[in-house]
Amino acid sequence: MRFKRRLRWAVIPLGIVTAVSLAACTPTELNGYLPGFTDDGTQATNRTEMVSGLWVNSWIVLLAVGVLTWGLMAFAAIAYRRRRGQTGLPVQLRYNMPIEIFYTIVPLILVIGFFAFTARDQSIIETQYEDPDVSITAIGKQWAWDFQYNGEEEDNSDAVWTMGVQAQPAANGDRDEAELPTLVLPVDKTVKINLQSRDVIHSFWVIDFLYKKDMYPGRDTNSWSFTPTREGTYAGKCAELCGEYHSMMLFNVEVVSEQEYEDYLASLRAADQTGDINDAYDRQQNLPGTGAVTESAEGSH
Repeated sequence: MRFKRRLRWAVIPLGIVTAVSLAACTPTELNGYLPGFTDDGTQATNRTEMVSGLWVNSWIVLLAVGVLTWGLMAFAAIAYRRRRGQTGLPVQLRYNMPIEIFYTIVPLILVIGFFAFTARDQSIIETQYEDPDVSITAIGKQWAWDFQYNGEEEDNSDAVWTMGVQAQPAANGDRDEAELPTLVLPVDKTVKINLQSRDVIHSFWVIDFLYKKDMYPGRDTNSWSFTPTREGTYAGKCAELCGEYHSMMLFNVEVVSEQEYEDYLASLRAADQTGDINDAYDRQQNLPGTGAVTESAEGSH
C-alpha cells in the first residue's frame, strides 16, 4: 500500500511536467520536426497531418516501450547482481510464466496496433479522386521529369506539357533552382497525379508533402491523389536509386492561386506545348510480359 501511494505521488508531478511541456511545444515540435508545416501549424496538403500523426504517435509508443525495457534491464542488473561475499553465479530464474506471457503478448499487440493504424491511414492516402479538379501525368526519366496537364479530350489533344532536363550544377556545386523542372498546382483544388516512368524505376517524392511513391516502367495505373492547402514552392526529388545522375534528378512544385495556375497553362498553349507526350523518348520497347512491340517503338524502325 505504501509503495502504491509513493508511486501515485511520483506519477502526478510527472504528468503535470509532461502536460506543461507539450503545451509549450511549437507546431514543428508537435509534428515531430517533420517538414510540411508552417509556424502556425498549417499543413502543405490535406494528408500531411495524417502522416505526421502516424509518425509522432508511433515514436511515443516506441519511446514508452524503450523506457520500460531500459528500466527492467537496469532493475535486473541491480536486483540480481552478485553481492559482496558471494561466489559463483547469482540465483538464476527460469520459467516464469507470467513474464513469458507478458513479453509474448505485448509485442504481438504492438505489431497488430502498428499494422492496423498504418493500414487505415494508407487506405485513406491511397484513395484516388475519381473526378479531380486537376489531372496530371508526371513522367520520370533518366534523369529529369516531364509534366503533362491533361485536358478534357480522350486523346489528350488539348493537354499541355513541359519537358525537363536534369539539374546542372556549377563547378562549386551550386545550381539554379529556376532551371529545375517545375510542377505547378492550384491551391485548395483536388489533384490526381498519374505516375509513369520512361526507363527504370523512379520514385516521386515531394519532401514537404511527407509522401513518396514509386514509378514503374510499363505501368500506367499508378496514381496519387491529394489537395494542396498552402501556396509556396516545395522541393522534390527522385527517391529511388536510378543511375549515375540520380542525385541530380530534382524538381520543384509550385502551389499557386487558381488564376495563376490558369495563366501558366495558357502560357504553355501559347508556346505550342500541346498534345500527348506520354510516349516521347520512351525506352520501353516491349510491353511487359507479352513481348509485343509498342507503337512508339514500331514507329522508330
